[in-house]
This record gives sequence, C-alpha cells and structure tokens, in this order.
Amino acid sequence: MPNERLRAAMAAGGWTYSALADKVEVDPKSVERWVNQGRTPRRATAMLAAETLREDVHALWPSLRQARPARAASPELVALYDKRADIPVPALVDMLAQAGEHIDVLVYAAVFLHEAYPRLNDLLRERAADGCAVRIAIGDPDSPQVRQRGEEEQFGHGIESRCRLALMHYRPLAGTPGIEVRTHATTLYNSIYRADDQAMVNAHVWGVNAYGAPVWHLRRSEPGGMFDTYASSFDAVWDTATPVRGA
Repeated sequence: MPNERLRAAMAAGGWTYSALADKVEVDPKSVERWVNQGRTPRRATAMLAAETLREDVHALWPSLRQARPARAASPELVALYDKRADIPVPALVDMLAQAGEHIDVLVYAAVFLHEAYPRLNDLLRERAADGCAVRIAIGDPDSPQVRQRGEEEQFGHGIESRCRLALMHYRPLAGTPGIEVRTHATTLYNSIYRADDQAMVNAHVWGVNAYGAPVWHLRRSEPGGMFDTYASSFDAVWDTATPVRGA
C-alpha cells in the first residue's frame, strides 16, 4: 500500500527520491519503495527522514508506534494498546486485507476507518470477490441503546449522527455478493474487528469515547479461548441485527 503521506510531504518540500536518499544515506530505490510500496525504514533512518521533511515520524510511518508486548497468561493475547488512537490505522487495514475467509466488524459507528482509509469499501469488495465472507454490524441510530451510549460518553446526539454517517459509508456495500450489512440495537461492551483468526477488541469505558479506550489484539490458538469468546459475542449480536438495504 503506497505511503501517500510520505509522497505528499516530499512533494511539498520539493524532495526527489535521490535528494532524500542522499540526505539520509540510503539508496534512492529504498526511498522509492518507502513511497510506492509502503515499506518502513529502520527507526533511526525514519527519524532522520522525518526530521529532514519536517514531519512527525509516526505520521509518516505509524507502524513505528509499537504496541506494548502483552504479558499475560493467555497465549492468544498478542499486544495491548492503551488507547485505540494508538493503533496505526495501516496495521488494522493490513489485518483486514490479509483475511481470506472471514471479516467481521461490530461497532456503533467507527467512522475513523473510512476517514483514515477512504478505500475501505473497495478493500472489502476485493476481499469478498476473493471468497471472504464480510459482515458489518453498526449501531441503529434510532435505538435507545445508541442514545444512552451518547449520554454516557458525553457526546449527546453526536453518536447518533456518527451512526448515520457510518450507515451512509457502508450502505453502498449492501447487496454486494459476499457482504452483509446490518444495524443492531444492543448494548456494546466492546467493538470487534475480526479478520480470520485475528481480532482487535476495543473495550468500551463508561464516559470515554472508544478512541480513548484500550484495545487488545488477539490471535486464535486454542478452542474456547479469548478469541472464541468474542467471535461468539459477534454471532449473538449478528443474529439480532436488521439487514440494511442497498442504496
């Protein structure tokens, strides 16, 4: 996936591949791969390049903002993020892009995905065309559960508007072979982003927007483990959800 932020930063400063390569002492082909293939340089090189371009290194290469390694008894817990905002969006997108069988998204709105990655619908269509079953469940903006969540996180009617915006984003996918979009009216204790045997689980904390709440990255390794618990939770909500008609 091309690094458009890096491309834009170089263009704004008039930097060519060769000029930036000379400055950070790498081959011009390396810089070209950073831009066109989304490769991430070594941390020291990335920091020097970011300083040269007068950009934040984590804005150019979000994957350098590492999650804390999980120290827990569960072998399924891969990493723990203090806040959802700490997750590099490319890491979440890459997880979805690698799915071959299942993509499940259970949220109230999560409009940050489309805002940060405008090609999300295209990605989901591509995965579905390759045989991946895609299920998207978003909050029903007219449900009392959504209104209550808005009051709890002190956003008032803001969450209802975000749910309507999410519905606008996902509605064009309704009716696409391999993709189902539904709205749910449940009290969510977590948002779930699943791709095959991996999942990002975003906790919901009373009075806190989801972007400020912790996320754990799970990888299924045993029947009946943490991953299966959240996968079953998704299925239970899905069974209660209402299909969305296409645009």
